[in-house]
Amino acid sequence: MLKKQLSALLFFILFLTIPFTTLASPLEEAKQTVKDLYVGDIHGNVDKATSIEALMDMLDPYSTYFTKEEFEEYLNAIELTSVGIGVVLEKKDTGILITQLIEGGSAQKSGLVVGDMITAVDGTSTVPMTIDQASSLIKGKENTNVTLTLLSVDGTILEKTLVRNAFSLPNVTTALLYGDVGYISLSSFSNDTASLISKAITTLKKQGAKSFILDLQNNGGGYVTAAEQLIGMFPNTKNAYKLKESTGISNVRALQQAVKFPSNTKVLINQLSASSSEMTAAALLDQKAATLYGQKTYGKGSMQAFYEISDGGILKLTIGHFLGPANTVINNVGVKPNIVTTGNPLFRAHYDAITSKLTNYKEQEGLKNVDVTKPFTVNFSKPVADKIHIPSVELVELGGQVVQATMTMERNKLVVTPAKPLVAKTEYALIVHPKNKNNNGQTLQQGIYLPIQTANK
Repeated sequence: MLKKQLSALLFFILFLTIPFTTLASPLEEAKQTVKDLYVGDIHGNVDKATSIEALMDMLDPYSTYFTKEEFEEYLNAIELTSVGIGVVLEKKDTGILITQLIEGGSAQKSGLVVGDMITAVDGTSTVPMTIDQASSLIKGKENTNVTLTLLSVDGTILEKTLVRNAFSLPNVTTALLYGDVGYISLSSFSNDTASLISKAITTLKKQGAKSFILDLQNNGGGYVTAAEQLIGMFPNTKNAYKLKESTGISNVRALQQAVKFPSNTKVLINQLSASSSEMTAAALLDQKAATLYGQKTYGKGSMQAFYEISDGGILKLTIGHFLGPANTVINNVGVKPNIVTTGNPLFRAHYDAITSKLTNYKEQEGLKNVDVTKPFTVNFSKPVADKIHIPSVELVELGGQVVQATMTMERNKLVVTPAKPLVAKTEYALIVHPKNKNNNGQTLQQGIYLPIQTANK
């Protein structure tokens, strides 16, 4: 049971191959397959295992047995498909808040909107529920009904009965950030990863993107071919990884793609970036194909294959371990990024992407613990302050766009008053451009930029 829970948390690399053998029983088939193909420590005597489950308990956490139905659920998880009403939820004191509607889901078709609060599911209050508890009630078999009690955005209370349907979560999300920086987030290494990323790059370039950030945070992996293709979308990536099997070590080439990321692309990783994400990160690190930002990855450098046995079940067995092209060890170690961050690496990556283009600018010491609800001040030397032209100053939310704010000069201090409260635990950049003249006709010879960090609340 524990192994299946682990598999639900992290989507592991798939290396599909199905040998057909006929042995005395499914258990004997499983034992022979383990003896022939499994790579790793075995905690026990395979021959003495009395069930397939007991046999799997002797192997590593990533080797397990699926029934046919469980295997289908596993593959659906990698492809981000599910059956429900098509919503993304967040726990609140008064219920379960709808924070996103999936295109084509029954919630969207029934007129639900972001901000609606689910207060009960089939008459059961959601107030004491966790997200998982509420989700399990909302999900169910396809074409069955679920009745929600809703506190709508306008304050009215209503009941709606929705039909559960199959839907797919978006695997790739994109945004064009300030500074013509294209942002692409990949949630899972699905079969269509290469085509989705290619489309995202092409679309963002048409919108004006000159550099890119690829976000692999919390991506637990998926199909190994998808990783080989994604690695092939970066310049100078001849190889994808080295595979260490019982028969020796082999070098696996990257699958080159027509659409490429630029060489200055930044890739985000964290502790929950696993398997295919780590394969990608190690390949980019070893071949200097991108700059990695964030935290050390999960450390799952083993590769699994699937084998069907005569009872219709599927064995998932570890059949090897992969290394980076330059022998970077991943399993039980993780991939350490080029630039380690303590918070969201998107802030630092976007800041670096912006400031790399500010060639005639000087960085000034930043501000920390800025109150999100009050104006803040930036001190300048008098010669610089005298030349600042207010319309040339921008406050940028890192990971986003320019924030509307009123700027005023009080002697040598620039007072910044945001039009709306800033976001807690978020980073910003204040940029003073040199291209404009002040009221006295003076031009600031050198631009200025500095980081701004808001307080926790």
